[in-house]
Amino acid sequence: MVSFGYFARVAKRKVKPKFRRRRSVRVCKDMSRISELSDELLITILSFLPTKVSVSTSILSKQWKFLWMWLPNLEYSSSYHRESAALGEFIDKNLPLHRAPVIESLRLDFNFGNPHVGPENIKRWVEISVSRNVRELEVSYDSESENIFPGSFYTCASLVILKLEDVTLMDVPSTGCPHSLKTLKLQCLEYANLQRLLSICPVLEELSVHFECRRHNMGGFTIIVPSLQSLSLSVADYWKFDGYVIDTPSLKYLKLEDWNGMIHYIEIEDMPNLKESYVDVPCYDLKSLIGSIKSVKRLTICSEDDLSGDGFGFNQLEHLQLCVCKQESSHLLGHLLKISPNLRVLDISHMEYHGDDGRNKMVCWNQPSSVPECLLSSLQILNWSRYFGRPQDRDIAVYILRNACHLKKATFLADTQEYYVPDLKMLKELTLSSRASSTCELVFVEEYPISDEQFKNYVFNGRLVHRNV
Repeated sequence: MVSFGYFARVAKRKVKPKFRRRRSVRVCKDMSRISELSDELLITILSFLPTKVSVSTSILSKQWKFLWMWLPNLEYSSSYHRESAALGEFIDKNLPLHRAPVIESLRLDFNFGNPHVGPENIKRWVEISVSRNVRELEVSYDSESENIFPGSFYTCASLVILKLEDVTLMDVPSTGCPHSLKTLKLQCLEYANLQRLLSICPVLEELSVHFECRRHNMGGFTIIVPSLQSLSLSVADYWKFDGYVIDTPSLKYLKLEDWNGMIHYIEIEDMPNLKESYVDVPCYDLKSLIGSIKSVKRLTICSEDDLSGDGFGFNQLEHLQLCVCKQESSHLLGHLLKISPNLRVLDISHMEYHGDDGRNKMVCWNQPSSVPECLLSSLQILNWSRYFGRPQDRDIAVYILRNACHLKKATFLADTQEYYVPDLKMLKELTLSSRASSTCELVFVEEYPISDEQFKNYVFNGRLVHRNV
């Protein structure tokens, strides 16, 4: 007698090969359909993949073998080849033979270190990309005071975007003209003759510079670019330098992060076209900066310098975001309200990574001798993220609610964990406060901790659970 288990095993052996054949046939049909597409379309598809993945398709068939060599965007990284010579040898072999007439972008990321890739390799690859009319070039490489750029680099007519990280800029010529360069991003520079480089970029519109000098005193630096429209400047807090000068009359956006605690000069010329600014600066030179950015309509600021005195004001400012992580933040708020007569939106918050060092001890609020004009005539929106409910916080909130005649909405994101103030106590204090505006909607958000981005989504889209009071 034959058992049922026998038939089950026979059935299983018969079905499994049949299923595999069907799957194999289906894959082959799919591949044949893809291969029927034109080479131009296949190259477009490959351009959306990482270079490493695109190169791997060369083993599929003869048709695919050289398709990746027509890719306009190339990215090579040593993150997975730290000790191997294979990557450098691959680039040396294939980059000179690359078939795309124009390299739209080339990224060389060797910040992870590779003993088989030296400055001469980077220099050779950059020179090849220049000969192929590269439009965007990104190089991350610790050159250790060695020059990695050929002479042709400084006269590249096709280059539009340049990003450099940990690179030493040496032997920058006084002549030359990368006359198409519009975006320049420099990250963690050890040393740079910055102004000489900027002086040969006649149409530069966007500049981002992060200075980090750990080995020597860099001295001072200047940024003089008549055509510049956007500037982001970051200065580290642990290196010695003398100061800086900024002269950018066409600037529309300024982000200045100066965390250096050592005394240094800051000279900023007037920026009459400036519309938006992000300022995070030491406490001893804010006043000289304010006079240069007085045309802004949107301002984000973190500082504790004393702005008392006459001679400057923000007559066009409509949106103010103030970080209150400093001891004198309440005083700065009072001065800013006084000199911003057309303010419409006030955001009080803690900038990311601010106040994490135990210095989040804002002193008590000294209310202005007279009510600021913006509270009487223009302020419509108040947003306060990480509202702690301390006496100094409560006094500011109550003062604004009591005097803002045209306030439409006041939103408070409660943080009950930082100082252990119960949310019901916060809510009671705010609801019992009188309001100058009879139409003001008071919103108390109890969903903390949440990210600043989530809070923004709530404020603008009403996505979080809230309590209207």
